[in-house]
Amino acid sequence: MSESGAQLFARLEARRCLKDIEPRLFPEDGGPDHGEVVELYGTEGTGKTELLYHLLCRCLLPKAAGGLEVDAVFVDTNYSLDMLRLVSILDSRLNAALSTSSPSASSDEAALRSCLSRLLVVHCSSSSQLLLTLHFLETTFSSRPSLTLLLIDSISAFYWLDRCEGGASLTKQEEKLSKCSELLGRLLRDYRITVFATCHAIRRSFSGPSSSSSSSSSESDRLYLCRHWQRLVTHRLLCSRQEAANNMDTTAGGSREQRRQQVFTVHCISSSSSSRTKAHRSSSFYVTDGGVEFI
Repeated sequence: MSESGAQLFARLEARRCLKDIEPRLFPEDGGPDHGEVVELYGTEGTGKTELLYHLLCRCLLPKAAGGLEVDAVFVDTNYSLDMLRLVSILDSRLNAALSTSSPSASSDEAALRSCLSRLLVVHCSSSSQLLLTLHFLETTFSSRPSLTLLLIDSISAFYWLDRCEGGASLTKQEEKLSKCSELLGRLLRDYRITVFATCHAIRRSFSGPSSSSSSSSSESDRLYLCRHWQRLVTHRLLCSRQEAANNMDTTAGGSREQRRQQVFTVHCISSSSSSRTKAHRSSSFYVTDGGVEFI
């Protein structure tokens, strides 16, 4: 049975907005709106994946546990999704939220299964597969209004492979990612989803954001993916790692201080459609067994 325009509009209007997905990460005007893209950028070991798991758990968790209770698709291009780690974070957050009501083991397991039922995982091993996957997902987005978030880890996974296959022509090198970006743009517009994607830095001269001016001055070094992708991104999270001072007081709360020794910093640059000027915000976090903890 065909769907009328009014029915389609009503279904798409029901899709959840993710502006409040993590208030400590984004500027005061909020996080990504419908149809916007967040890029998590940084070198290896700067907390991108842990931050992605944190945001994913925020979506999957029930409202009673402080989550948004929406469905998500995780496109794993690196074959590095650690389901045990994800389940561990979900379980920790559920236990913390439900401990006051003294839930039984069976109810814990039911809540965890409910969270995981909202997650769809897809694997890709090339840009061509990624393009086909996005075409396939269009049907899923159109039929599931609860499916709000698309995560890609990472969007830069096939950069060097595409460059090699493209030869000396820059156009051919960027052709596949450009097609993926064009299709993503249509999915963002037509289905009002939100996209989070990690991007691995290929230049190591970026040592961490200290100010908005230093961030903007090195922007040409960071933006190496095709322009079609760059035009989609409305929020950039520049991830870096810093070591805490060695003379920290470890006598009080020893294990907690030990976890704090490796601190990750995120500098957010937002240029969403609702704002004509760029907004900035910096935040820091460390990683525990139960996931990301903001400082």
